[in-house]
Amino acid sequence: MLGIKFIKVEPTDYILQFKRGKIIREGAGLSFFCFAPTTSLVRIPIGSVDVPFIYEEVTADFQAVSIQGQLTYRIAEAKKLSQLMNFTLTSNGKNYASDDPQKLPQRLISHTQVLTRASLKSMHLKQALGQSDSLVATLREGLQSAEIVASLGIEILGLSILAIKPTPETSRALEAEAREQVLREADEAIYSRRNAAVEQERGIKENELNTEIAVENKKRQIKEAQMDAEKSVQQKKREIREAEMAAKIALEEKNKDLVALATANAREEADSKAYAVTAMMKALAGTDPKTLQALTSSGMDPAQLVALSFRELAENSEKIGQLNMSPDLLRELLHRDSAK
Repeated sequence: MLGIKFIKVEPTDYILQFKRGKIIREGAGLSFFCFAPTTSLVRIPIGSVDVPFIYEEVTADFQAVSIQGQLTYRIAEAKKLSQLMNFTLTSNGKNYASDDPQKLPQRLISHTQVLTRASLKSMHLKQALGQSDSLVATLREGLQSAEIVASLGIEILGLSILAIKPTPETSRALEAEAREQVLREADEAIYSRRNAAVEQERGIKENELNTEIAVENKKRQIKEAQMDAEKSVQQKKREIREAEMAAKIALEEKNKDLVALATANAREEADSKAYAVTAMMKALAGTDPKTLQALTSSGMDPAQLVALSFRELAENSEKIGQLNMSPDLLRELLHRDSAK
């Protein structure tokens, strides 16, 4: 039949059927027949929608940053939104009659940018780069409590900031500053390690010196002990030498007394012998020498008598003309000489 159409929407779409300015049918996922010339259809998607965004803002220290993120929302009150924005379908029931469905995400992004600008006014660049979580929480809370969002019947499901980037020149400057900071920290770490190594080396040297001092003290104590022992030995040796010298002195004193006594005895013996010889000489002073010689020869052995006889012959050799000796006498004398 001409003008009658079958309408079927998905469960994630909310449809409102208007006829003569009144809603005669509404709901999600409906299917029905309608007469197109007298019917207006409004289809509002009620499923969650992910809207990516990227925009630039300025921080409190006048540094431009690029903010990239994503907003997730859903239309919780479709009827309220249909009163503020045009989601009416064309006569073919497929396309929208206006561009309001495309403007809705931009409205949310614009409000998000406004909230972001308000937050970045109190943040410096480094704070903005390092506090994305707090910025996300601030933006989500601002969107959920925003009057425009509530009036459109929209529920904010989520907000995430994927990146906050400065300009390339600023990024290079920050990278250089961060690199210099890292290098300074690395140098400080090297210096600290060197200082620690020097401290350890100093401790080792002190320990070595303390050990050497202790060793030298021990050596000195050992040397002193050796010197004390040597001194004691020398003292003992000196005492022994003094005792030996005292013994030798006593012995010499005794030898002196002995020699004096022996000398006195020898003197007395010599005096007695001299007195005896003197007395004998006095007694023999008037005696004939021949008699004395005869007395002296008494008791001599034959050899001595022969020698005495030869001496007398020698003394009277001038008076002797010829001397005859028997062979027996010569044999006897030679025999005595060979026997000796």
